[in-house]
Amino acid sequence: MTIRRSAYIGSGSHELHVSEWGDPTKPFLMMWHGLARNGRDFDEIAGVLSRDYFVVCPDTIGRGLSSWSKNGGADYNMTVYGDNALAILDHYRADKLRWVGTSMGALIGVRLAAEALKDRVTHLVINDIGPDIPENARHRIADYVGNPPVFDTVMAMETWLRSSYAPFGDNPDSFWRRLIDASVRRDDAGRIAVHYDPRIASQFTRYKADLDVWPHYDAIRAKTLLIRGAESDVLPQAVAGEMIARGPKPDYVEIAGVGHAPTFVAGDQQRLLERFLDA
Repeated sequence: MTIRRSAYIGSGSHELHVSEWGDPTKPFLMMWHGLARNGRDFDEIAGVLSRDYFVVCPDTIGRGLSSWSKNGGADYNMTVYGDNALAILDHYRADKLRWVGTSMGALIGVRLAAEALKDRVTHLVINDIGPDIPENARHRIADYVGNPPVFDTVMAMETWLRSSYAPFGDNPDSFWRRLIDASVRRDDAGRIAVHYDPRIASQFTRYKADLDVWPHYDAIRAKTLLIRGAESDVLPQAVAGEMIARGPKPDYVEIAGVGHAPTFVAGDQQRLLERFLDA
């Protein structure tokens, strides 16, 4: 059984926490989470994929155990995230890599696969996001991410988190238990808060250009897989259809009974990734 390990990596003024899985001599696989999540989201699938890959799952700055912005949240943008990713790859001396990204993590991968890592990313998985995010979905996400509640008990926070992330679909209790444990912290008053800096939501207001990645998408040369939750409000079918027809012309899979975004906990979702990454 593969055991998760923690590592801490410097990047400019920040300290990045990453979860490592597997043998560092195996092919490198980067798995990057969504906006208000952290690298622990991939625990189940990372354990499976670590049989064949060295899997690295970072916490983006402002999330999990990585450092927070010291300049009013101005660091929470795609340029800094990209620099952080390059620092991680330099740390591990990863020349070639596969990239699996959920939501924001996919947009980071798209930008890097089109530019700084154009000749290094061999496989790219875009999990439930596209170059056009509907305005109602942006407002929904920015609202709950930027205004998280504070509770007196973890049980109360668990109720809120289960409701907020209901679109993740039907997942076992073990998934939810682990998600809750990795998603909460005690604030200075001892109350239960989310394990991220609420200022990360500024990405939807301060850096709207970060979400426009059509030019980057069209420049991708890596073998690409596009995954959509069938009930997703973040990746509409029309946008997915346009993505299929242009740029890297990805393989496409829609996951029934799931919104934003598939978690790769179910066996069929795990096998989907295994087959694509091995192709």
